[in-house]
Amino acid sequence: MSSERMAPGQPKPSRIYLASGNAHKVAEMAALAARDGLAAEILSAKSLGGMPSVAEDTGTFEGNARKKARALHAVAPRGSLVLADDSGVCVAHLGGGPGVESAYFAGAQGDPAANLRKLADVMRGVPPGRRAAYFYCLLLLIDEGGRETVFEGRCDGVLLDEPRGGSGFGYDPLFVPDGYAQSYAELGDGVKNSISHRARAWSGLSAWWRGSRS
Repeated sequence: MSSERMAPGQPKPSRIYLASGNAHKVAEMAALAARDGLAAEILSAKSLGGMPSVAEDTGTFEGNARKKARALHAVAPRGSLVLADDSGVCVAHLGGGPGVESAYFAGAQGDPAANLRKLADVMRGVPPGRRAAYFYCLLLLIDEGGRETVFEGRCDGVLLDEPRGGSGFGYDPLFVPDGYAQSYAELGDGVKNSISHRARAWSGLSAWWRGSRS
């Protein structure tokens, strides 16, 4: 947390523990919180000693997010805010896959680079008209009272023939959102954080935050 002095009357930021050790997700959500002016500090599960082992085996984004959130909530300080994200890319040509299995598309090791290569290989030769896809994000928040609230976001687009761009993470280099000619990984964080599936889910969380703390 920043050591800067807070102005008189300025609320102390609430800590939100993210049920993930993924530094990219932590940074992205911290940027989204700052974008929306939320008095929130996003902390990795590493700040609590690491993310407890969770089998993401429910077959649904919501089920997996709930398991992760509850596992971290069990080891977080009493009255903490805990947030879990479960997201993935859903490809029409693959019947909606890899979908909820996006993180493990290339195997149980959960290797993002291998997942990206496999999706590019599987889609190689598929014509432009059959490359529609969308990113989906489900956020599940456990608030200070233990109540659970779900927020969802989706961004439609198409898959490239080959990955492009050096920013972002996961499948970002292969996905071009509707209305753009660049991949998530070429657009840069500023643009991505205004249009992405996670940004859209976060907008729902922001609205909840303002309403619950007004």
